[in-house]
Parts: sequence; C-alpha cells; structure tokens
Amino acid sequence: MPAGKTINCPKCGEPVEIYRNPALTVDIIIHMTHGIILIERKNPPYGWALPGGFVDYGESLEAAAYREAKEETGVDLDELQQFRAYSDPARDPRQHTVTVVFFAQGRGLPVAADDAQRLAVFPLDSLPSDLAFDHQQILGDYVAWSSAKLMLKQ
Repeated sequence: MPAGKTINCPKCGEPVEIYRNPALTVDIIIHMTHGIILIERKNPPYGWALPGGFVDYGESLEAAAYREAKEETGVDLDELQQFRAYSDPARDPRQHTVTVVFFAQGRGLPVAADDAQRLAVFPLDSLPSDLAFDHQQILGDYVAWSSAKLMLKQ
C-alpha cells in the first residue's frame, strides 16, 4: 500500500500520516400513516431523498438517525431498526460515503427543515422518479425485503 500524505504533529513536530476514509452517513425510512417521508433537497445533488446526513464525531449511528430525522422533518422516531449498509463509492457524487439505513415509525407533524426544501409523504408503490443518491436502490431493496418478510408471516 502506498504511503499517504503526512502533516507534522502540532505538539511534537513528528510527521503523522493522513488517511483518506469514506464519510459515514445515516438514512432513515420514516413510516407515516399514508407512506414514507421523502425530502426534496435544497442543495446539490438535487432530487427527492430519504432524510439523513453525516454522523458527527462521537455520535452513535442511532443518535445520528434520531437527530437527522428531527432536524430535517420535525418528527420523532419510534421503533428504530437498522436495515442495511450501502457503500458503493459512486453512491454520492460529492464524495465516497457509506450509509447505514434505518427504518422507523414517525411521530408528529412532518415539516421540511434544515436541508429539506420540501417534504412529502409517498406510498411505497408511488415514489417519485427523481430520487437522489442511490435511494431508488435502497427503497427497492426495502420494498422487496418488506414483502418477503410479510409473506413469511402468512
């Protein structure tokens, strides 16, 4: 593996290697009475997206999911569960990110805030075509998984 870039330690002056790692994010599939919440993004990349964002240093994935849901939609989450992780280096055109996707029941009145220009509740069988990132794949996987899980219960 080739050596990375280095900077000098501000305390001791010794060289310290800098590593380039993917950024960690969370996305949340928030169920409401008539479907799931999607936000229309205010900033590029534009389109409809699952609520979510970057995990802060020192923050758990679950805490990030609760925080991002509240910041972008105004809703609280009940029964938060982890779904899957997605790591395709091309999933976010801005940089390499890895997202951990959660699903939960939303509680409260959804209102667009923070990075959300607009917010809407869509039935899972009637999603908009202009989904940002890899959210078309994520929601397709989620629908297939949910359907299989439902069939097993019958």
